[in-house]
Amino acid sequence: MSYQALARKWRPKNFTEVVGQGHVVKALANTLDQDRLHHAYLFTGTRGVGKTTLARIFAKCLNCEQEVNSTPCGECGACREIDEGRFIDLIEVDAASRTKVEDTRELLDNVQYSPTRGRYKVYLIDEVHMLSGHSFNALLKTLEEPPPHVKFLLATTNPQKLPVTVLSRCLQFNLKRLSGDAMAQHLEKLMQAEDLAFEKSALHSLARAADGSMRDALSLLDQAIAFSDGNVTDVAIHEMLGTVPREYLQKLMQALASHDAPAIMQSTHELSQLSADFNGLFEDIIHILHQVALVQAVPSILDTVDDTAIIKDLSEYLGAEEVQLFYQIALIGKRDLYLSTSPQSALEMTLLRMLSFKPAGPGKFNSNVAAEKATEININEAASSKPSACLQDLRGGNVSWSKTVENLGIQGISYSLALNCSIKNITNESIVLNLSQKHEGIATDMVKQKLERALQKYFNNDISLVLEFSSQDIETPAKKKDQTIEKKQVQAEKHVEEDEVVKAFKSSFGAEVIEGSVKPIEE
Repeated sequence: MSYQALARKWRPKNFTEVVGQGHVVKALANTLDQDRLHHAYLFTGTRGVGKTTLARIFAKCLNCEQEVNSTPCGECGACREIDEGRFIDLIEVDAASRTKVEDTRELLDNVQYSPTRGRYKVYLIDEVHMLSGHSFNALLKTLEEPPPHVKFLLATTNPQKLPVTVLSRCLQFNLKRLSGDAMAQHLEKLMQAEDLAFEKSALHSLARAADGSMRDALSLLDQAIAFSDGNVTDVAIHEMLGTVPREYLQKLMQALASHDAPAIMQSTHELSQLSADFNGLFEDIIHILHQVALVQAVPSILDTVDDTAIIKDLSEYLGAEEVQLFYQIALIGKRDLYLSTSPQSALEMTLLRMLSFKPAGPGKFNSNVAAEKATEININEAASSKPSACLQDLRGGNVSWSKTVENLGIQGISYSLALNCSIKNITNESIVLNLSQKHEGIATDMVKQKLERALQKYFNNDISLVLEFSSQDIETPAKKKDQTIEKKQVQAEKHVEEDEVVKAFKSSFGAEVIEGSVKPIEE
């Protein structure tokens, strides 16, 4: 027996086998089980998401020899003939090749006749938007009031091109693009059923390449099985698709996270030698940064993302604001890719732009040069003033907690956590910090671990960090900063009130200083 493509072999034969279209399946099943049948149904959605498949299953439900319900038997003559594409009362029409009004009239001439074998005569018109205007006019009257034994099932990838007169006569079901996870899980089941070897990461790569289309995913899987001789590995998939192997992508992202410009240039050179698809590479970088942001916001989803190892490392190493900045720069770089003289230079400039505008603290951004100078100054200060990195001086009060926090070199949520803490106790083995209960939400395990590692590195001591929550108001660097800002604000407002020019405007014109408009000048 000749080989059958996976997309045909594993086409769903009942509603329970349909992947990712639960909202449509539920509506159709209720329609059948409650005997609330409409005369015309319209299925819309992008290619390969199941429009024609659902229409055929619906036709099977209507004509199953057992009864009309949402679970056809699959064994009777009608069910088997529909599955095999030879049921005489299921008339499938490709509107793309039969656009003329004569074709439509010929089709409708037989509507008045009763079904030959089945309960209903079902007209399945695929790509219905391709019909001409005259064809739609010929179809309208029959579509509005067909004989009771006729059902129309219409499918289209472009519902915007349908006349509103047709749309108003149909029940419309919008099929959504399938998620990468749903497709990867389905491909995994098929590979197990086919008893073929595979790597999960390879199936995820295929699912991403399919871009929401299950049919495309199955066609790519067919190609991958042939290409890899039945062993679908990640390396084979990247070679087949011309995408970047994960180890190269991981190396590039690690260089970016480390702010290592020479390593980034080396990586882009290697990718160029591989003839990498730079547009796809931009998409991979954007996808990874998106997953890093998700894991930072909801750590519990780490096990559900792709490339778990690299995502975990990046989520701990990069600050949340860095991830957001890199993501935005990557989006703009991909958008402007076609403007560049070469794809490689576009990627290099995008990555260097990320380094140039990396965050220097909450709400501030510095250039790479400024950041390096600040680091050099901190290192020189630490070298010339040993007590700044001495745990005993921090315990004795010779060095403030505020200065220590600024010298740790941390950013993002870890920096915010440190600012909102005060020292309770210090030993050679641990630092115990007080944290107000109102800030308890930022003290996640991941953030605490990042602060603990920064303290260990700064003091060159394997100390542990302990957080204790306090219901009382505590003195913290953040509070001192707020008090300083508030004091400057009061002074600024006082200076404005005492200014002779302001007084003259008030006296002569009845002017008033708008509340909140006075801001202190930042030095």
